[in-house]
Amino acid sequence: MTSTPAKESYLDEEDILPKKKKRPFFLKRYLPKSLLGRSLIIIITPLLLVQAISVWVFYDRHYETVTKRLAQGIAGDIATSILLLQEAETPFDKANIFQLMQKTAGLSLTLHQGIELPPVNWEPGWSVLERRLDQAIHDQLLKNLNENYRYDIDTTSLVDQVKIQIELENAVLLVLVPSKRLFTSTTYLVILWMVGSSVITFGVAVIFMRNQVRPIQRLARAAESFGKGRDVKGFKPEGATEVRQASGAFIRMRSRIKRQVEHRMAMLAGVSHDLRTPLTRMKLQLAMSGQSEETKDLQTDVAEMEKMIEGYLAFARGEGHEQTASCNVSALMKTLMQQLSFNNNPIDLHIEQEINIQLRQENFKRAISNLVTNAQRYGSHVMVCVRKKSKDADELLEITIDDDGPGIPEEHRKDVLKPFFRLEQSRNQATGGVGLGLSIANDIISNHGGDLSLEDAPGGGLRARISLPF
Repeated sequence: MTSTPAKESYLDEEDILPKKKKRPFFLKRYLPKSLLGRSLIIIITPLLLVQAISVWVFYDRHYETVTKRLAQGIAGDIATSILLLQEAETPFDKANIFQLMQKTAGLSLTLHQGIELPPVNWEPGWSVLERRLDQAIHDQLLKNLNENYRYDIDTTSLVDQVKIQIELENAVLLVLVPSKRLFTSTTYLVILWMVGSSVITFGVAVIFMRNQVRPIQRLARAAESFGKGRDVKGFKPEGATEVRQASGAFIRMRSRIKRQVEHRMAMLAGVSHDLRTPLTRMKLQLAMSGQSEETKDLQTDVAEMEKMIEGYLAFARGEGHEQTASCNVSALMKTLMQQLSFNNNPIDLHIEQEINIQLRQENFKRAISNLVTNAQRYGSHVMVCVRKKSKDADELLEITIDDDGPGIPEEHRKDVLKPFFRLEQSRNQATGGVGLGLSIANDIISNHGGDLSLEDAPGGGLRARISLPF
């Protein structure tokens, strides 16, 4: 675990950006997380609010007013019937009144002589109809008849009729009122139209917003694939103007990054040739000069220079042009651990299951080799564990590399992942390296869309944890 004592300042994003205090918001956990869901809420909430206000205004104004007028009409017909019955002298006259009210008002009247209305504790219910009908009958009996007759209203026992009983002198008048005279279909039509229009509007909003969100999802997938080094084919700007602008910016950014990588690779090829050629001549001249103390020291210096140049080029070369492909990580780790165990400490490998994942195989092997070699350098026992892990509904490949060495202080764990940072203060390559092993591993894992973290191993020493998304 090597790094230089260089004092260069590397600032992480969390060091630059001010930390924001999290404000608790109790509705946040219940709100949808997707853009589609939140957009639909933005559209539907005002619509439901307008519908609720409209229903309330309609119920308060129109429905109650219409019900009041209908109830007053029924109460007026009943009062008229009572007045006519009071003036009738013979049963024949009463029968004519019953027939007349049936034809003109649709009321079915029956007069029961010699009985009284049973004591009832009837009070108007919660419905508007009962309240308005009770008020209208009470007002009509007092206004037109100047009498406070006892009466009973039953709106539930009959299906299509409302039963009203009014106690007269030595008789009880039974009035059956058709329900259609007390109900208006306008209420149901208005509610039906409101519900129907809301459903249609919601359906149109879902279709429209889904089509608007789909280009954003494609842009996110393209950015994710490009960040993992995969080729993004067939991606083109589409959708709203802002989404097209973001897609165009992504395409231009991708082209610039590819061009910069190609220029870097071309430059490194030239630098590699220019540096290797004089080193090769120096090695030949030293070999022809014979063996002496001076030549041995020069050969050691040349070997160290060659090793440093290889390390620098490996770091700067990055991932090259290797394409991602499906890889059996279980088989790859078994083969790699066998190769690394030949000349080093034994490695204890644990694989929970067969795992296949898209990655750049050679670069991934280089990252694992750097981490395992680093663990072998400082520890006598190395344990590697490979498994599949679920986190926040996502599947991750997790690889942990544990050693029993001295570990790394917590305050330096982020620093050792930066290039050329060495905990070893000397420039001895045998003890400190060039400070690029962990940097190269971290760079490769990051370019795969994963994360490399250093922490304390359960048995002491250092644990390197790799998390890669599938």
